[in-house]
Amino acid sequence: MRFSAATTAGRFLPQRWALRMRPLLGRIDAVLFTADERGEAGRMSLIAFSIRIVSAVIAFISQVLMARWMGSFEYGIFVLVWVTMVIVGNLACLGFHTSVIRFIPEYRERGMLAELRGIVLASRLFVLVASTVIAGLGALGVWLASPWIESYYVVPFILGVICLPMIAMGDLLQGLARANSWALFALSPTYLVRPVLILVFMAAMLAMHYVPDAKTAIFASIAATYVTTLGQLMGVTSRMDKNIPAGPMTVHFGLWFLVSLPIFLVESFFFLLTNADVLMVGAYLDPNDVAVYFATVKTLALVHFVYFAVKAGAAQRYAQFT
Repeated sequence: MRFSAATTAGRFLPQRWALRMRPLLGRIDAVLFTADERGEAGRMSLIAFSIRIVSAVIAFISQVLMARWMGSFEYGIFVLVWVTMVIVGNLACLGFHTSVIRFIPEYRERGMLAELRGIVLASRLFVLVASTVIAGLGALGVWLASPWIESYYVVPFILGVICLPMIAMGDLLQGLARANSWALFALSPTYLVRPVLILVFMAAMLAMHYVPDAKTAIFASIAATYVTTLGQLMGVTSRMDKNIPAGPMTVHFGLWFLVSLPIFLVESFFFLLTNADVLMVGAYLDPNDVAVYFATVKTLALVHFVYFAVKAGAAQRYAQFT
């Protein structure tokens, strides 16, 4: 039996309230359960919003457990390193994780299969190479700047860059899945699977008597990131191979790169606005203060979930007809 918001309200709410809400709930049913593109976009937005809500719950639990396991000082080090890697990993895509949402629906709608095959392969190779180069430069930069960096940050940051290519690849795979309206494949690895695996691997390492510090947490994060991204890569690749027949490939890398750069600038500024505060706190305060700030202020990120959900459901629809 298919779920209906109007029917459910009639069963559980007082009759007077149910009658008043029936027109609104009827419109919700029409948007979410129609077979047209509006219904598909609505369903994807609802799935995206639900995933982010569950992810927020996981994040709260994770903060409590990790802080209790490591203490505020070590947790503050881990938070600063992890947030930095997530930011740099996102930027290392150079906009390709969003531009694929622009091109893939258009190529599929116009039957440009050669270009479709080209951007799927070229985007993966470019992001992998670019993020690996950036990771190497980052590790070299940390090593060269180690005399001017607090000693307790040097090793965690060098370890952190190991997972940077997989963070970037995960963001690209999220874009590829969103371009095909695969909401679960797009969002659940990053927002559900990876944070849970970090907790699982951290608990397992503590059970094996590893020291409960930031380095152990980063090792757990590296393992979780690689497992999640490689699993997502296999899943997305399998689904795309079923939907895209084999054939010749056309690469317009110059065009894709030129389109990606402005997107990179816009997305980067927005991403930095929502995350750079942690970097600034980490630059001027001790890890204890970073831990307290992160655990307290990051709850405000809930306010942009609606925007995120609408963008996840509708962006590729506009690109399909441009």
